[in-house]
Amino acid sequence: MKFTLRTTVLLFVMILTTVSFAFAAGAAETPAAPGPKTYKIGISKIISHPALDAAEKGIMDYLATTDLKVTFDLQNANGDISTSSSIAQKFKSDKVDVVIGIATPTAQALAQVFSASSTPVVFSAVTDSTEAGLVAANIAGVSDKNPVEEQIKLLVDITGAKTIGNIYASGEANGVVLMEMAKAACEKLGVGFVSAAISNSSEVKMATQSIIDRVDAIYIATDNAVISALASVDDVTTKAGKPLMSADPSGIEGLNIMMAWGFDYYSIGLETGRVVERVLKGEKAGTIGTVYITDPSKFELWFNLDTAKKLGYTVPQSLQDSAAVLIKDGKTIRQK
Repeated sequence: MKFTLRTTVLLFVMILTTVSFAFAAGAAETPAAPGPKTYKIGISKIISHPALDAAEKGIMDYLATTDLKVTFDLQNANGDISTSSSIAQKFKSDKVDVVIGIATPTAQALAQVFSASSTPVVFSAVTDSTEAGLVAANIAGVSDKNPVEEQIKLLVDITGAKTIGNIYASGEANGVVLMEMAKAACEKLGVGFVSAAISNSSEVKMATQSIIDRVDAIYIATDNAVISALASVDDVTTKAGKPLMSADPSGIEGLNIMMAWGFDYYSIGLETGRVVERVLKGEKAGTIGTVYITDPSKFELWFNLDTAKKLGYTVPQSLQDSAAVLIKDGKTIRQK
């Protein structure tokens, strides 16, 4: 066969066209590279109040700063234990990648439902993880164990109280542990201790009224059922002219609580977010275990000098200087 220049050019064009179609077909069949995985995170908190809301926000804010792609399913048990279990079952059905329980009851419900699962369970704002049974290969989290003895000593030093009152939730492991810690602290300090148990937040005011005439001051620990009704305790102590101390500074603004000393729960949330990040990046939850916060900067001391003046107490200047927040002349002054 005799090839002319025209024939050669035509053959060359045909070959190029065929090769181009082959490359195009191959490119079309090549799957796109997968993007980063989106992790589903379920968060269950026992009840909504400033401290636990701050912890929840801290978790989400921290994870937003990482290179992880996450979505959240936020659930609130509204103080009901059975609802906590239902939320845990929902998360299991939804096949979330990590579950987070904010406060002891919700963390316990998650631990129970996911006990036979490899899904990591992360707790936040739990006082005593061992007492609560939150120790397993798939469990890690952050404790909010407070310096109860030091808190009560500060209350006694300023007020000279001879008997301290305490309201606690008898059905919540966290509440019972804190009550026992407060009782032991009072015994060590040589002051009397009177407690009143509640089963839910609606009983807080009546419980406070039942002991107010037998005590010189009231100490409220980070017991969620009680903290969520802190305004009721404040109402009773204000009318009785008795000083009130809270271990949770996050919810006292606008109340007459004389002093508060405890965690900044947003920091608890940030630390919990770090635990979640570690787990999602491959670290085993059980090897992380319980994280305790010991950095003094994560604690806040508040004094309501207006309340102290009304009740006839003087807060030493050295303590005022060390406080993160003072309430004076109706104004909130943040010093740190």
